[in-house]
Amino acid sequence: MAWFLVVIAGFFETAFAILLKQSETFTKLWPTVGFAACALVSFGLLTWALRGLEIGPAYAVWTGLGTAGTAVVGMIMLDETVSVLKLVSISLVLCGIVGLNLSGVTP
Repeated sequence: MAWFLVVIAGFFETAFAILLKQSETFTKLWPTVGFAACALVSFGLLTWALRGLEIGPAYAVWTGLGTAGTAVVGMIMLDETVSVLKLVSISLVLCGIVGLNLSGVTP
């Protein structure tokens, strides 16, 4: 259950990063409200998950999913450039997350 919460928190991290961009330095109301709500949910879920997980791997999964998710959403929905190097880098982030969790350092 704790890892499920971390994954959901990672999706909310992606959402708050995208909404932060769309808020245009907090000058647009609804993206700013969405950013704040998603950030609150993301941090809340991560905090709840940390009751049963080690901080290092959990934080790495949370930030890694947020990083990869934000990059992918940016390329798909915000017309950011797509390159082989970006795609390989996203894959490496995801491989790092998997590798860290396969290392057996978490319950």
